Amino acid sequence: MAPSSQPVEPAHDAPAGPSPVDDRDAAHESTVDWTQLPDAVRAKLSELAAEAIGTLPRVDIPQQLRAVARFAPAKRARLGAGALVANLRDSIAFRTAVVEWSREHRPAALDLAGADPAAVAAAAVLLGEDTADHYLELVSRRASDATLRAERDAAVARAERMQAELSRVQDELNAAQGVADRVRAEGEAELERLRKKLREQGVRLREARDEAAHATADVERIRAEATGQVNVLTEQRDRERERSEIERIRAERAETEAEIARQSAREARQADEVRLALLVDTLDGAVTGLRRELALGGSGPRPADLVRGATAAQGVVGRVEDPAALDRLLALPSVHLVVDGYNVTKTGYPELSLSDQRDRLVRQLAALAARTSAEVTLVFDGAGVIAVPTTAPRGVRVLFSDPGVLADDVIRALVTAEPEGRPVVVVTSDRAVADSVRRRGAHPVPSAVLLARLGRV
Repeated sequence: MAPSSQPVEPAHDAPAGPSPVDDRDAAHESTVDWTQLPDAVRAKLSELAAEAIGTLPRVDIPQQLRAVARFAPAKRARLGAGALVANLRDSIAFRTAVVEWSREHRPAALDLAGADPAAVAAAAVLLGEDTADHYLELVSRRASDATLRAERDAAVARAERMQAELSRVQDELNAAQGVADRVRAEGEAELERLRKKLREQGVRLREARDEAAHATADVERIRAEATGQVNVLTEQRDRERERSEIERIRAERAETEAEIARQSAREARQADEVRLALLVDTLDGAVTGLRRELALGGSGPRPADLVRGATAAQGVVGRVEDPAALDRLLALPSVHLVVDGYNVTKTGYPELSLSDQRDRLVRQLAALAARTSAEVTLVFDGAGVIAVPTTAPRGVRVLFSDPGVLADDVIRALVTAEPEGRPVVVVTSDRAVADSVRRRGAHPVPSAVLLARLGRV
């Protein structure tokens, strides 16, 4: 509670005259409840004790207050107020030491006739006066009265503000009521005008609805007639479209068949021309014997280039040799050497990967073609081949069978595509392939023979 600055009330509230403090023991006990001290009295006691412990001997300072004694004077009462008051209450020696110090240095603090009720009550409590309860009650009542007066003044101020606000709101309400009455009158007049206009529009709406009903009936009749005509036209258009589609399909089919026929004729004519030219070259070589080392190829295609079911791919060039028996076959004019690729590589060097097997055989056959001038076609099974090589080795044609086509079937097709009379040598250890190409006039050679020829230094 805040301390009051008013003077102490007359003698009927306090004992007449000062108490004989010089003859009373400072340690005299009273019935004061230290836990219920007013805040102003507690502040006075802590302030006086804080000032005293700064100069008291260490023996007179309780153990709990020695840390507070080391605080700066300005902080002792503020930070150690609770400990100071508690030790004044519990320690008679400390309270006596503070009383003695006050009598010597602050005698006015023990004056029970002072003007400050809080200071007088603190002195009475500190001295243990029987009238301490009276002074404490007086301080509490004055603090309560001050608080009530402050609350009353605040309530009066709030009431005055609320009264002013109420007056302002009442004025605004009166003004709004006048505006509302005027607007209501104008609204009623406008409502009557709109009702009249609505009745007039209702009449016109009924007339328009009747006209719309007649118009709708006419529209439905016209729509039915138009729908019938549209259906007839649609049927005719659909029939025309079907006929046009049929004619277009027939024309496309005829054009496709004609193109297939033209392509077949071109391929047959081209194959016949190649066979004829190759046969003439073969016969000419057999008669003269002078073209044994002539390399085939030229600028035109070969029958092996026209066989379907395989895709051409190439490798790189190397150098190898061959046995005498195979050399005699390869010395024939315009000879065509067809090699079953994996049959040879898996016989000669199966430990290599398929890619390395292909590369090695391509290099060896390229060297053989360079020595013999023979046309060399190397056929591999295309299943499982991820990437087809694109580099073209000189003198070696590399084919990979298409998906679903066996390399053996490609070899048979190559032999069948050659004209009668041209020497064809097929290298394979597959008995079925060897027998089938032999029946077609080719010379089968085991894979081991070619490997021996390629391995000869």
